[in-house]
Amino acid sequence: MIDNGFLYLGVIIGLAGLVAYLESGTRSRFFKFVPGIVLIYFGGALLKTTGVIGLSKDVDATYSNVRNALLPMLILLMLLNCDLRKLIKLGPKMLVGYIAASLSIVAGFVITFFIFRALYAPETWQAFGALAGSWTGGSANMVIIQGILDVPENIFGYALIMDTINYSTWVMIMFWLVPFATLFNKWVKADTSHLDEVTADLKEEHEKQQAKSMSFVHLMGLVSIAIFISSLAAYMGELLPEFGTVVNATTWTIFIVSIAGILLAMTNISKIPGSMDVANVFLYIVIALIASRADFSQLFQAPIYIVSGFVILAIHGLILTVVAKLFKMDLFTLGVSSLANIGGMASAPLLAGAYHRSLIPIGVLMALGGSFLGTYYGLLVAKILSFF
Repeated sequence: MIDNGFLYLGVIIGLAGLVAYLESGTRSRFFKFVPGIVLIYFGGALLKTTGVIGLSKDVDATYSNVRNALLPMLILLMLLNCDLRKLIKLGPKMLVGYIAASLSIVAGFVITFFIFRALYAPETWQAFGALAGSWTGGSANMVIIQGILDVPENIFGYALIMDTINYSTWVMIMFWLVPFATLFNKWVKADTSHLDEVTADLKEEHEKQQAKSMSFVHLMGLVSIAIFISSLAAYMGELLPEFGTVVNATTWTIFIVSIAGILLAMTNISKIPGSMDVANVFLYIVIALIASRADFSQLFQAPIYIVSGFVILAIHGLILTVVAKLFKMDLFTLGVSSLANIGGMASAPLLAGAYHRSLIPIGVLMALGGSFLGTYYGLLVAKILSFF
């Protein structure tokens, strides 16, 4: 069992590096259907579930410190080549997708609770309200609602299990679907002309940038900029006022880094070659870190709650599919809208980047929106369920 923080980090980075090597070093069609990110996620979860990665303060501290350091740097580097002005062409579909995702999650909780209510503990409606806050915003929203509703710890534990098992599975599915975007878009007859235009322009710019030779100075400059701005943003985030636990130091840090990345994308810094390569290194490490917390060993400890979680997500997915068919919405819009709610800042920008780095700002902005609205959605769910 690994309970040493440095060894834990070495194993996780080693896993990410191995998958990256296999993905780029082989010509197998396997990786066209199963992206490397999915393999990293599955591998990390497997290490946690089988007990290879243990529980210790050292491991927890390493996870938190490294992830909190890399995530802002990752977002900054991915934003360097993103000209936000070009994203205006995407139109209002992202807003429709986000609202549909939020309301479908609310509907999923209400329908699922109505179906299985006879099998739940009496205070489950409170725990579901807290979980709804997490799945429409983030963990901070879940904690807020737990305090507001005074959810009993034993019942709240079931919500935490669902937030681990069901959330982890859903994130993995969303990344797995990325290669099938073209097929899905054809099926729903999605008009992706605006999205394709933005992506094509940025791909052309990326190819021109890739043609430039990357040197030590370029890499050193990119890493230095990322570390400096991220550390400055974290420092400023600690100084800015908190509003409950929704708007906290982390929220401010991500917001400041996002603004900095968008502004720098309009300067000559965006022309430095290699930013996406460095960002991808951070991306794979962050995904591996997140995966290493996905413990599936609790799957059979609360079966009705785990089943309920999958039913909620199935309803969520079904409603989004119907919305996509009716409004001819593309898979990118649906996927990022979904993870902006269920995954928040830890997943939505990463999924957006899996489609194309130019789309990272959408994931960031939508996830930030969820952190503000999640508490209210969660309280709405709790209020509705209290009537049953």
